[in-house]
Amino acid sequence: MQPRMKAAQITKYSKKIHAQINDIPIPQINDNEVLVRVKAAAINPLETLIITGSVKLIQHYKFPLTIGNELAGIIVKVGKNVTRFHVGDAIYTRLPLEKIGAIAEYAAVDASAIALMPKNLSYVEAAASALVALTAYQGLYEELKAQPGKTLFIPGGSGSFGQIAVPIAKTMGLKVIVSGNSEWRERTLEIGADQYIDYRTESYVHLLSNVDYVIDTLGPKEFDNELSIIKPGGKLLSLRTGPNKRYGKEGKFPFWKQKLFSIAGAKYDHKAKKQDVEYHFIFVRSDGTQLEKITKIIEEHNIIPPIHPTLFSIDQINEALEIVANRRPKGKVIIEFKEK
Repeated sequence: MQPRMKAAQITKYSKKIHAQINDIPIPQINDNEVLVRVKAAAINPLETLIITGSVKLIQHYKFPLTIGNELAGIIVKVGKNVTRFHVGDAIYTRLPLEKIGAIAEYAAVDASAIALMPKNLSYVEAAASALVALTAYQGLYEELKAQPGKTLFIPGGSGSFGQIAVPIAKTMGLKVIVSGNSEWRERTLEIGADQYIDYRTESYVHLLSNVDYVIDTLGPKEFDNELSIIKPGGKLLSLRTGPNKRYGKEGKFPFWKQKLFSIAGAKYDHKAKKQDVEYHFIFVRSDGTQLEKITKIIEEHNIIPPIHPTLFSIDQINEALEIVANRRPKGKVIIEFKEK
């Protein structure tokens, strides 16, 4: 009989942020995959978007679906085409978009999506790193094509995204300004930010102007404010506001999807164009080669991602999902898999 495992699954898209724990077969791997015994998996706002069906235009899933986009664990089996990784390797990954399933005792992952874990991180910390780090890397290198000497502003950049985006931006020679709450001021300046704005007492709209790049973590309500501080010819990259014509075209989506993205993003594209600013949207993809480069940055700068103080077991999945969906976690929310 095929060995079985616990997995957090959904059976349909629903406004209710809820998953069930099912007992399912441990996945079989293909020739290009590795089987990972999951030690820790992170819960991101992306989980909420997937459960509610908010991103089904970008990626639609078949049900039942094992949820979870990012994990750290140990390889227990390798496919016959896999030469760079071996049984026993400690790895971390942002899973390929079309085949997620991190919140389970085991996961089958394409070897092109994984990298050896940074030596300075625990499994819990590594599970919290891959998705935000790849978002920062792809955002800065591919979307913004950021140039040394230019200024980058990250509103709401004191959380887990900013903690990795700041050091990556500094290695690229950027001047980095972050806004966030006062508790994160010291830490964010320590990891390289040139200026920190406490959003409770200061307004970045009054303090900043002529910024080259903005990476938005806050969403549509800040769009106009962010546009107002960017110099003509600058770029605004959003992790939250939503896809647009450029995203559809560059992602080589089918024509009908490109059309829908174009309509959905028209208002933002129009506002940005009026200010001579390029509007970009990013939806992070897996990339093991980029993760290797990120590993070096994490080790070199000893970047430790902030972790929510309570670690959850898979049986507490709904409690963990609720914190991410409705509260303000103090760092990444993690499901930890203890040895049986």
